[in-house]
Amino acid sequence: MVETLLLVGVVASIFVGFNIGGSSTGITWGPSVGAGIVKKTTAAAVMTIFVFLGGMTVGQNVMQTLSGEIITIDLTLSAGVAVLFFIGLGILVANIFGVPVPTSMTTVGAIAGLGLATGTLDYETIANIISWWIVTPVIGFWIGGIIGRYIYPEVNRRVTIETSEGPLLALDRRGAVPKPVLGPNTTWSEVGTTAVVLAIGCYMAFSAGASNVPNAAAPLVGEAGLDVNTAVIIATLAIGLGGFTIARRTMDSVGGELSDIPLLAALFVMVTASTITTALSYIGIPISLVMATVMTIVGIGWGRATRPITFREAVTRSPEVEDREIELGVIISEEEAGEPAPPIGEEEAEEVLHGSDLFNPRAVIKYISMWIIGPSMSTGLAYGFFVLFPGVA
Repeated sequence: MVETLLLVGVVASIFVGFNIGGSSTGITWGPSVGAGIVKKTTAAAVMTIFVFLGGMTVGQNVMQTLSGEIITIDLTLSAGVAVLFFIGLGILVANIFGVPVPTSMTTVGAIAGLGLATGTLDYETIANIISWWIVTPVIGFWIGGIIGRYIYPEVNRRVTIETSEGPLLALDRRGAVPKPVLGPNTTWSEVGTTAVVLAIGCYMAFSAGASNVPNAAAPLVGEAGLDVNTAVIIATLAIGLGGFTIARRTMDSVGGELSDIPLLAALFVMVTASTITTALSYIGIPISLVMATVMTIVGIGWGRATRPITFREAVTRSPEVEDREIELGVIISEEEAGEPAPPIGEEEAEEVLHGSDLFNPRAVIKYISMWIIGPSMSTGLAYGFFVLFPGVA
Protein backbone atom coordinates (compact mmCIF):
# COMPACT_ATOMS: atom_id res chain seq x y z
CA MET A 1 0.00 0.00 0.00
CA VAL A 2 2.78 2.40 0.96
CA GLU A 3 4.70 1.60 -2.22
CA THR A 4 1.60 2.24 -4.34
CA LEU A 5 0.93 5.56 -2.62
CA LEU A 6 4.54 6.61 -3.07
CA LEU A 7 4.32 5.73 -6.76
CA VAL A 8 1.20 7.89 -7.04
CA GLY A 9 3.12 10.69 -5.32
CA VAL A 10 6.04 10.36 -7.74
CA VAL A 11 3.64 10.51 -10.71
CA ALA A 12 2.04 13.63 -9.22
CA SER A 13 5.49 15.16 -8.69
CA ILE A 14 6.38 14.44 -12.32
CA PHE A 15 3.14 16.06 -13.48
CA VAL A 16 3.88 19.19 -11.46
CA GLY A 17 7.50 19.33 -12.63
CA PHE A 18 6.51 18.71 -16.25
CA ASN A 19 4.19 21.72 -16.25
CA ILE A 20 6.74 23.87 -14.42
CA GLY A 21 9.24 23.01 -17.13
CA GLY A 22 6.79 24.02 -19.81
CA SER A 23 6.22 27.51 -18.42
CA SER A 24 9.59 28.37 -16.86
CA THR A 25 11.65 27.25 -19.86
CA GLY A 26 9.62 29.53 -22.10
CA ILE A 27 10.10 32.53 -19.84
CA THR A 28 13.81 31.80 -19.39
CA TRP A 29 14.85 31.08 -22.97
CA GLY A 30 12.07 32.58 -25.09
CA PRO A 31 13.85 35.89 -25.81
CA SER A 32 17.08 34.12 -26.81
CA VAL A 33 15.25 31.60 -28.99
CA GLY A 34 13.21 34.35 -30.60
CA ALA A 35 16.38 36.27 -31.44
CA GLY A 36 17.90 33.20 -33.07
CA ILE A 37 20.77 33.04 -30.57
CA VAL A 38 20.01 29.57 -29.26
CA LYS A 39 18.04 26.58 -30.55
CA LYS A 40 15.07 25.19 -28.64
CA THR A 41 16.72 21.84 -28.00
CA THR A 42 19.88 23.49 -26.71
CA ALA A 43 17.82 25.77 -24.49
CA ALA A 44 15.95 22.82 -22.96
CA ALA A 45 19.19 20.91 -22.33
CA VAL A 46 20.93 23.85 -20.67
CA MET A 47 17.76 24.61 -18.72
CA THR A 48 17.73 21.08 -17.27
CA ILE A 49 21.36 21.31 -16.14
CA PHE A 50 21.01 24.65 -14.38
CA VAL A 51 17.62 23.81 -12.89
CA PHE A 52 19.30 20.83 -11.25
CA LEU A 53 22.13 23.02 -9.92
CA GLY A 54 19.65 25.56 -8.56
CA GLY A 55 17.46 22.91 -6.96
CA MET A 56 20.39 21.06 -5.41
CA THR A 57 21.99 24.19 -3.90
CA VAL A 58 19.88 27.28 -3.13
CA GLY A 59 16.68 25.30 -3.57
CA GLN A 60 17.51 23.27 -0.45
CA ASN A 61 16.64 26.31 1.68
CA VAL A 62 13.21 26.60 0.08
CA MET A 63 12.79 22.84 0.44
CA GLN A 64 13.36 23.13 4.18
CA THR A 65 10.76 25.88 4.48
CA LEU A 66 8.12 23.96 2.54
CA SER A 67 8.67 20.59 4.15
CA GLY A 68 9.46 21.57 7.72
CA GLU A 69 8.68 25.17 8.69
CA ILE A 70 5.23 26.16 7.40
CA ILE A 71 3.64 23.52 9.61
CA THR A 72 4.94 22.19 12.91
CA ILE A 73 4.65 18.53 11.92
CA ASP A 74 6.38 16.54 9.19
CA LEU A 75 4.47 15.91 5.99
CA THR A 76 3.32 12.31 5.82
CA LEU A 77 3.29 10.45 2.53
CA SER A 78 -0.49 10.64 2.19
CA ALA A 79 -0.50 14.35 3.05
CA GLY A 80 2.31 14.99 0.59
CA VAL A 81 0.42 13.27 -2.21
CA ALA A 82 -2.69 15.32 -1.40
CA VAL A 83 -0.64 18.54 -1.42
CA LEU A 84 0.80 17.64 -4.83
CA PHE A 85 -2.75 17.08 -6.07
CA PHE A 86 -3.74 20.61 -5.06
CA ILE A 87 -0.57 22.02 -6.65
CA GLY A 88 -1.48 20.21 -9.87
CA LEU A 89 -5.01 21.57 -9.64
CA GLY A 90 -3.60 25.09 -9.30
CA ILE A 91 -1.47 24.53 -12.40
CA LEU A 92 -4.54 23.32 -14.29
CA VAL A 93 -6.55 26.40 -13.36
CA ALA A 94 -3.66 28.71 -14.32
CA ASN A 95 -3.32 26.94 -17.67
CA ILE A 96 -7.05 27.35 -18.29
CA PHE A 97 -6.68 31.10 -17.74
CA GLY A 98 -3.53 31.11 -19.87
CA VAL A 99 -1.17 32.66 -17.32
CA PRO A 100 2.24 31.52 -16.05
CA VAL A 101 1.76 29.26 -13.05
CA PRO A 102 2.37 30.79 -9.59
CA THR A 103 3.51 27.37 -8.39
CA SER A 104 5.42 28.48 -5.29
CA MET A 105 2.42 30.38 -3.99
CA THR A 106 0.06 27.52 -4.77
CA THR A 107 2.37 25.10 -2.95
CA VAL A 108 2.53 27.29 0.15
CA GLY A 109 -1.25 27.66 0.08
CA ALA A 110 -1.82 23.90 -0.02
CA ILE A 111 0.56 23.26 2.88
CA ALA A 112 -0.96 26.16 4.83
CA GLY A 113 -4.42 24.65 4.31
CA LEU A 114 -3.15 21.43 5.86
CA GLY A 115 -1.74 23.39 8.78
CA LEU A 116 -5.01 25.26 9.36
CA ALA A 117 -7.02 22.03 9.29
CA THR A 118 -4.72 20.27 11.75
CA GLY A 119 -3.90 23.25 13.97
CA THR A 120 -0.20 22.97 13.11
CA LEU A 121 0.28 26.12 11.01
CA ASP A 122 3.31 28.20 11.97
CA TYR A 123 1.78 31.67 11.76
CA GLU A 124 5.10 33.47 12.12
CA THR A 125 6.57 31.64 9.11
CA ILE A 126 3.51 32.09 6.92
CA ALA A 127 3.31 35.80 7.82
CA ASN A 128 6.96 36.22 6.85
CA ILE A 129 6.35 34.50 3.50
CA ILE A 130 3.24 36.54 2.71
CA SER A 131 5.01 39.78 3.61
CA TRP A 132 7.66 38.97 1.00
CA TRP A 133 4.92 38.21 -1.52
CA ILE A 134 3.65 41.76 -0.96
CA VAL A 135 7.09 43.42 -0.98
CA THR A 136 8.55 41.55 -3.98
CA PRO A 137 6.29 43.13 -6.65
CA VAL A 138 7.12 46.55 -5.23
CA ILE A 139 10.85 45.81 -5.33
CA GLY A 140 10.63 44.48 -8.89
CA PHE A 141 8.61 47.49 -10.03
CA TRP A 142 10.95 50.11 -8.58
CA ILE A 143 14.13 48.41 -9.74
CA GLY A 144 12.56 48.17 -13.19
CA GLY A 145 11.52 51.82 -12.96
CA ILE A 146 15.08 52.93 -12.17
CA ILE A 147 16.41 50.85 -15.05
CA GLY A 148 13.81 52.22 -17.45
CA ARG A 149 14.38 55.88 -16.52
CA TYR A 150 18.12 56.05 -16.03
CA ILE A 151 19.94 52.98 -17.35
CA TYR A 152 18.16 51.35 -20.27
CA PRO A 153 18.10 54.40 -22.61
CA GLU A 154 21.88 54.83 -22.44
CA VAL A 155 22.63 51.12 -22.77
CA ASN A 156 20.12 50.78 -25.60
CA ARG A 157 21.88 53.59 -27.49
CA ARG A 158 25.31 52.00 -27.12
CA VAL A 159 24.61 48.27 -27.37
CA THR A 160 23.29 46.44 -30.41
CA ILE A 161 22.56 42.72 -30.23
CA GLU A 162 22.74 41.29 -33.72
CA THR A 163 22.83 37.79 -35.14
CA SER A 164 24.46 37.02 -38.45
CA GLU A 165 23.42 34.39 -40.96
CA GLY A 166 25.01 30.99 -40.61
CA PRO A 167 26.56 29.26 -37.58
CA LEU A 168 28.17 31.23 -34.78
CA LEU A 169 31.18 28.88 -34.72
CA ALA A 170 32.61 26.36 -37.16
CA LEU A 171 35.37 23.73 -37.15
CA ASP A 172 38.62 24.31 -39.00
CA ARG A 173 39.67 20.86 -40.19
CA ARG A 174 42.78 21.92 -42.07
CA GLY A 175 45.14 20.91 -39.26
CA ALA A 176 45.78 17.55 -37.66
CA VAL A 177 43.30 18.45 -34.91
CA PRO A 178 40.08 20.31 -35.81
CA LYS A 179 39.75 23.58 -33.94
CA PRO A 180 36.78 25.94 -33.44
CA VAL A 181 36.78 29.16 -35.45
CA LEU A 182 34.30 31.96 -36.01
CA GLY A 183 31.48 31.27 -38.45
CA PRO A 184 31.65 32.79 -41.94
CA ASN A 185 29.68 35.92 -40.93
CA THR A 186 30.43 36.00 -37.19
CA THR A 187 32.09 38.99 -35.55
CA TRP A 188 33.82 39.09 -32.18
CA SER A 189 31.15 41.52 -31.02
CA GLU A 190 28.49 38.93 -31.83
CA VAL A 191 30.43 36.28 -29.92
CA GLY A 192 30.63 38.55 -26.88
CA THR A 193 26.94 39.49 -26.85
CA THR A 194 25.93 35.87 -27.45
CA ALA A 195 28.04 34.77 -24.48
CA VAL A 196 26.37 37.39 -22.28
CA VAL A 197 22.88 36.33 -23.42
CA LEU A 198 23.66 32.65 -22.74
CA ALA A 199 25.15 33.45 -19.31
CA ILE A 200 22.03 35.40 -18.33
CA GLY A 201 19.81 32.55 -19.54
CA CYS A 202 21.81 30.08 -17.43
CA TYR A 203 21.48 32.38 -14.43
CA MET A 204 17.72 32.59 -14.85
CA ALA A 205 17.51 28.80 -15.26
CA PHE A 206 19.45 28.43 -11.99
CA SER A 207 17.01 30.80 -10.31
CA ALA A 208 14.04 28.87 -11.73
CA GLY A 209 15.49 25.66 -10.29
CA ALA A 210 16.05 27.23 -6.89
CA SER A 211 12.45 28.41 -6.66
CA ASN A 212 10.56 25.70 -8.57
CA VAL A 213 12.27 22.36 -7.93
CA PRO A 214 11.16 22.41 -4.25
CA ASN A 215 7.53 22.80 -5.35
CA ALA A 216 7.58 19.43 -7.09
CA ALA A 217 9.96 17.74 -4.65
CA ALA A 218 9.28 19.00 -1.10
CA PRO A 219 5.91 17.23 -0.52
CA LEU A 220 7.63 13.84 -0.93
CA VAL A 221 10.72 14.53 1.21
CA GLY A 222 11.38 13.19 4.70
CA GLU A 223 8.49 11.40 6.38
CA ALA A 224 6.78 11.22 2.99
CA GLY A 225 9.34 8.65 1.85
CA LEU A 226 12.02 10.17 -0.42
CA ASP A 227 15.43 11.58 0.42
CA VAL A 228 16.20 15.10 -0.79
CA ASN A 229 18.57 14.16 -3.60
CA THR A 230 16.18 11.62 -5.12
CA ALA A 231 13.29 14.07 -4.98
CA VAL A 232 15.38 16.80 -6.62
CA ILE A 233 16.47 14.45 -9.42
CA ILE A 234 12.87 13.37 -10.11
CA ALA A 235 11.69 16.99 -10.16
CA THR A 236 14.58 18.06 -12.40
CA LEU A 237 13.96 15.30 -14.92
CA ALA A 238 10.27 16.20 -15.01
CA ILE A 239 11.05 19.89 -15.54
CA GLY A 240 13.52 18.94 -18.27
CA LEU A 241 10.88 16.78 -19.96
CA GLY A 242 8.55 19.75 -19.97
CA GLY A 243 11.34 21.89 -21.42
CA PHE A 244 11.91 19.50 -24.31
CA THR A 245 8.20 19.10 -25.12
CA ILE A 246 5.49 21.62 -24.22
CA ALA A 247 8.02 24.44 -23.69
CA ARG A 248 8.74 24.48 -27.42
CA ARG A 249 5.46 26.31 -27.88
CA THR A 250 5.91 28.61 -24.89
CA MET A 251 9.40 29.54 -26.10
CA ASP A 252 7.75 30.81 -29.27
CA SER A 253 5.23 32.91 -27.39
CA VAL A 254 7.47 33.56 -24.35
CA GLY A 255 4.56 33.34 -21.98
CA GLY A 256 2.28 35.34 -24.27
CA GLU A 257 3.47 38.85 -23.38
CA LEU A 258 7.25 38.81 -23.13
CA SER A 259 7.76 38.12 -26.83
CA ASP A 260 7.26 41.75 -27.89
CA ILE A 261 9.99 43.09 -25.62
CA PRO A 262 13.31 43.91 -27.30
CA LEU A 263 15.99 41.39 -26.38
CA LEU A 264 18.09 43.96 -24.50
CA ALA A 265 15.12 44.92 -22.33
CA ALA A 266 14.36 41.23 -21.77
CA LEU A 267 17.93 40.71 -20.53
CA PHE A 268 17.50 43.50 -17.98
CA VAL A 269 14.25 41.85 -16.85
CA MET A 270 15.86 38.41 -16.62
CA VAL A 271 18.81 39.59 -14.53
CA THR A 272 16.61 41.59 -12.16
CA ALA A 273 13.95 38.91 -11.70
CA SER A 274 16.53 36.15 -11.28
CA THR A 275 18.47 38.11 -8.68
CA ILE A 276 15.35 38.86 -6.65
CA THR A 277 14.17 35.25 -6.85
CA THR A 278 17.57 33.73 -6.05
CA ALA A 279 18.09 36.06 -3.09
CA LEU A 280 14.71 35.20 -1.58
CA SER A 281 15.22 31.49 -2.27
CA TYR A 282 18.57 31.71 -0.47
CA ILE A 283 16.81 32.86 2.71
CA GLY A 284 14.21 30.14 2.26
CA ILE A 285 11.27 32.17 0.92
CA PRO A 286 9.12 30.30 -1.64
CA ILE A 287 8.61 32.93 -4.34
CA SER A 288 7.30 32.96 -7.89
CA LEU A 289 9.83 33.84 -10.60
CA VAL A 290 6.90 35.05 -12.67
CA MET A 291 5.99 37.61 -10.00
CA ALA A 292 9.39 39.29 -10.13
CA THR A 293 9.49 39.05 -13.93
CA VAL A 294 6.10 40.64 -14.58
CA MET A 295 6.59 43.52 -12.15
CA THR A 296 10.07 44.28 -13.48
CA ILE A 297 8.60 44.48 -16.99
CA VAL A 298 5.92 46.87 -15.77
CA GLY A 299 8.53 48.92 -13.88
CA ILE A 300 10.81 49.30 -16.91
CA GLY A 301 7.82 50.40 -18.98
CA TRP A 302 6.77 52.96 -16.38
CA GLY A 303 10.30 54.29 -16.00
CA ARG A 304 10.80 54.58 -19.75
CA ALA A 305 7.39 56.20 -20.28
CA THR A 306 7.93 58.86 -17.62
CA ARG A 307 11.32 60.12 -18.83
CA PRO A 308 9.70 63.22 -20.42
CA ILE A 309 8.75 64.42 -16.92
CA THR A 310 10.61 64.65 -13.64
CA PHE A 311 10.49 61.92 -11.04
CA ARG A 312 8.44 64.09 -8.67
CA GLU A 313 5.92 64.81 -11.41
CA ALA A 314 5.74 61.12 -12.32
CA VAL A 315 5.11 60.02 -8.74
CA THR A 316 2.75 62.82 -7.69
CA ARG A 317 0.95 63.10 -11.06
CA SER A 318 1.31 66.87 -10.81
CA PRO A 319 -1.58 68.78 -12.50
CA GLU A 320 0.80 70.88 -14.58
CA VAL A 321 1.88 67.83 -16.57
CA GLU A 322 -1.59 66.53 -17.36
CA ASP A 323 -1.31 67.93 -20.88
CA ARG A 324 1.95 66.06 -21.49
CA GLU A 325 1.41 62.86 -23.41
CA ILE A 326 2.86 59.92 -21.49
CA GLU A 327 2.72 56.55 -23.26
CA LEU A 328 2.22 53.96 -20.55
CA GLY A 329 4.22 50.90 -21.46
CA VAL A 330 6.76 52.59 -23.73
CA ILE A 331 10.07 50.76 -23.82
CA ILE A 332 12.30 52.26 -26.53
CA SER A 333 12.41 55.29 -28.76
CA GLU A 334 14.12 55.53 -32.09
CA GLU A 335 17.23 57.40 -30.99
CA GLU A 336 19.91 58.08 -33.56
CA ALA A 337 23.06 56.03 -33.09
CA GLY A 338 25.74 58.03 -31.32
CA GLU A 339 23.34 60.66 -30.00
CA PRO A 340 22.70 60.84 -26.25
CA ALA A 341 19.30 59.94 -24.92
CA PRO A 342 17.14 63.01 -24.19
CA PRO A 343 17.65 64.29 -20.62
CA ILE A 344 15.06 63.56 -17.97
CA GLY A 345 12.17 65.99 -18.31
CA GLU A 346 12.51 66.49 -22.06
CA GLU A 347 10.31 65.06 -24.81
CA GLU A 348 11.67 62.04 -26.62
CA ALA A 349 11.44 60.99 -30.23
CA GLU A 350 7.97 60.59 -31.66
CA GLU A 351 8.40 56.99 -32.81
CA VAL A 352 8.03 54.72 -29.81
CA LEU A 353 6.78 51.28 -28.95
CA HIS A 354 3.58 51.59 -26.97
CA GLY A 355 1.93 49.57 -24.25
CA SER A 356 1.08 46.53 -26.34
CA ASP A 357 4.77 46.17 -27.22
CA LEU A 358 5.81 46.00 -23.60
CA PHE A 359 2.99 44.54 -21.56
CA ASN A 360 -0.73 44.08 -21.82
CA PRO A 361 -2.34 45.81 -18.80
CA ARG A 362 -5.18 43.29 -18.82
CA ALA A 363 -2.65 40.47 -18.73
CA VAL A 364 -0.89 42.08 -15.76
CA ILE A 365 -4.21 42.30 -13.92
CA LYS A 366 -4.80 38.65 -14.77
CA TYR A 367 -1.39 37.70 -13.35
CA ILE A 368 -1.97 39.61 -10.13
CA SER A 369 -5.41 38.05 -9.80
CA MET A 370 -3.83 34.60 -10.09
CA TRP A 371 -1.27 35.51 -7.41
CA ILE A 372 -4.26 36.03 -5.11
CA ILE A 373 -6.63 33.36 -6.44
CA GLY A 374 -3.98 30.60 -6.76
CA PRO A 375 -2.82 30.34 -3.14
CA SER A 376 -6.28 31.23 -1.80
CA MET A 377 -7.89 28.43 -3.77
CA SER A 378 -5.25 25.86 -2.82
CA THR A 379 -5.48 26.89 0.83
CA GLY A 380 -9.26 26.64 0.89
CA LEU A 381 -9.41 23.31 -0.94
CA ALA A 382 -6.65 21.77 1.15
CA TYR A 383 -8.26 23.00 4.35
CA GLY A 384 -11.63 21.52 3.39
CA PHE A 385 -10.04 18.23 2.33
CA PHE A 386 -8.03 17.71 5.50
CA VAL A 387 -10.99 18.71 7.69
CA LEU A 388 -13.16 16.12 5.96
CA PHE A 389 -10.40 13.48 5.93
CA PRO A 390 -8.23 14.15 8.99
CA GLY A 391 -6.74 10.67 8.80
CA VAL A 392 -4.88 11.57 5.60
CA ALA A 393 -2.73 14.09 7.49
